[in-house]
Amino acid sequence: MIQMTQPNGGFTASFSWIKISIVAGLVVFVIVFWTSMTVTIPAGHGGVMFQLFQGGLQMDKTYGEGFHLKSPWNSMYIYETRQQEIAEEMNVLSSNGLEINVDFSAWYQPNFSDLAKLHGEIGTEYVQRVMIPALRSAARSVVGRYTPEQIYSTKRDAIQVEIFDETKKILDEKHVQLNQVLIRSITLPPTIKTAIESKLKQEQEALEYEFKLEKALQEAERQRIDAEGKAKANIILSASITDKILREKGIEATLKLAESPNTKVIVIGNSGDGLPLILGDIK
Repeated sequence: MIQMTQPNGGFTASFSWIKISIVAGLVVFVIVFWTSMTVTIPAGHGGVMFQLFQGGLQMDKTYGEGFHLKSPWNSMYIYETRQQEIAEEMNVLSSNGLEINVDFSAWYQPNFSDLAKLHGEIGTEYVQRVMIPALRSAARSVVGRYTPEQIYSTKRDAIQVEIFDETKKILDEKHVQLNQVLIRSITLPPTIKTAIESKLKQEQEALEYEFKLEKALQEAERQRIDAEGKAKANIILSASITDKILREKGIEATLKLAESPNTKVIVIGNSGDGLPLILGDIK
């Protein structure tokens, strides 16, 4: 008795089970490793990729916002690229060795295109490793150039600008963009502050006195010039008045009185000039 079998039947069934097993294995793999195969970069952030089997940190690319796929064995490091603020309060020494409290803040953000360099050279803790030391060093250096009086009265804006400039020089080489440095307060020792306020008050009073004195001198000069002008005018006027002019003016006045409708008593004097003497109206 001869047993007959269908050709390739067992092989086909085995192949189908193999395909099903592979697909099922892929599905399980995806489910298990989904979180390690995908990454979402939120708004205002950027990412850099560390490729375990492809040379490490990917230096030529910064990943932007949104959804990204990656190999499960690779790692994505995410940085906030929006402007951020850091506040610092510290005691520094002035040029004459007095301790001054400075409270300031800085606005900064990592350079988006240099995130891979920042991550490779410094890492995610760049604020503690670079930002804070740079700010503190610049603040000590700049404040140490000025006296407490300058810091309190006239140099606050200059100090703010100089701290910004010196900190920026350091951070530019560390792939961090510094936008602004703001001094919120500068606190001097109470005794120094009182002494400075007293000195400034005295200087203000001295300036006010000088102003009043200058004004008085200007007024005196004005009056002197005015008096000299009047004196010269009187001299010129006196030199131009003669007896003939006075007599002529008297005659003109007499004629005008005679032409007046009011009745008057006019007495012609018998002095040398003969000018009239008006006694009054006759009612």
